[in-house]
Amino acid sequence: MNLQEWYQQSGGSLATDGIPLHFGDQTAEYNAAHAHAVLMDRSHEGRLETTGRDRLEIIQRISTNDVGHMAANEGRPTILTSPTGRIIDRLVAYNHGDKALITTEPGRGPAVRDYLQRQVFFNDEARIQDLGISTKQFTLHGPQAEAIVQIFAPQAGKQSYLECVDAQIDGVEVVFLKRKPLVGTQWVMIIPNEKAVEVWQSILTAGEQFGIQPAGSLTFNVLRIESGRPGVGHELSTDFIPLEAGLWDEVSFKKGCYTGQEIIARMESRNKLAKTMVTLNLSEMVESPVTLRVDGNTIGTLTSSVVTPHGEVVGIGFVKVPVAEAGKEVMVGENGVTAHILTLAGAQPPVLENR
Repeated sequence: MNLQEWYQQSGGSLATDGIPLHFGDQTAEYNAAHAHAVLMDRSHEGRLETTGRDRLEIIQRISTNDVGHMAANEGRPTILTSPTGRIIDRLVAYNHGDKALITTEPGRGPAVRDYLQRQVFFNDEARIQDLGISTKQFTLHGPQAEAIVQIFAPQAGKQSYLECVDAQIDGVEVVFLKRKPLVGTQWVMIIPNEKAVEVWQSILTAGEQFGIQPAGSLTFNVLRIESGRPGVGHELSTDFIPLEAGLWDEVSFKKGCYTGQEIIARMESRNKLAKTMVTLNLSEMVESPVTLRVDGNTIGTLTSSVVTPHGEVVGIGFVKVPVAEAGKEVMVGENGVTAHILTLAGAQPPVLENR
C-alpha cells in the first residue's frame, strides 16, 4: 500500500498532487492542532541537500540571513531577494555536519535548486541535490508536537535555536528539523520514500497518548493565516520586501553583501518602512487579493483570507504603517465588508512592536 492509498482508506481527500486536503473532519483537525498535535504530509514543500566546502557559502552570499556562521546542527530561515530587495523565495538552511539541508516553500524546490545552481562559480566546491525525488516530508504541529518527536529523538528540543536531529523511527533513518511554529511547535521529518507508510503509521501510533490527529493542507492554511505566516504567492512575492512581510528576524544587518542588501539596509537605517504586514478579523469572507481602505483612502491590500472551522474569517494584509494598530477598522473591497486589525504579523522593528 502506498501513502495515497493509506490516506484514502483513512478518509482522506487528496489534491491532484496526492497531498491530503483533509481527513473528513476539519474541525477535529483544527482543534487537535491547537490542543494536542497534528501530523501532515507536506511533501510538496522542497528539500535540498548541498555538499562540498562552499555548501553554505553559496546561500550566504545571496540571501538575507547569516547562515555562514551557524553552530553544528543549527538552522536559520533566510530570504532570497532580487537586486531591488524584493522577495524571491524563503528558505530554512541547516548546518547538518558535512552537508547543508534546505527546506523551501510549497512547490518551490526545483526553482530554488536551479537558482542556487546558477550561483555556483567555477572555483566553488558545492553540489546541490534535490531530495524531493527520493524522500517524503511530514510535519508535526501543536503543543504536543515536540513531546511526540522526543519519543524517537530524546535529544530534540534542547536548543534555543532551530535545530536538526538525526534519529530513527522503527529502524528507519529520519532527519528531524525544527522550524518556526504556526501553533505550539513545528517539526519536519524527512523520510525515505520506501519507508513513508511505515513511518506515518508509527508516528500516529506513538502520538495516540498525546491526542494526535492526521490533518490536511486546508488545516495548514488556516493555521498559517491565523499565525500571520507569509505564504508563497500571497505575501512571499516580488510585490514585497522582507521587512514589510514581518521577517525582520530573518535579515542580518551585520553580515556582508548579498543580492538586494543595499536597498534593505537603507530602509532599515532610514526607518523608511511604508507598509507592514498585519492579521485581520473580517466580518465576512472576501477572496483575496483585495484593496483595504480607511475613510475612502487606499491603505493596503488583503493578501490571504480563510474561514476557520469555527466560522471566524481571518486574513493577512499589508497596510500603511500609520494605520497599523490593533483594533483599527478598515473597509475590505467595495461591498461593505469590514475588518479589524488583530496584530502586527511576524517579527517587527522595535518602533512597531508595542502597537
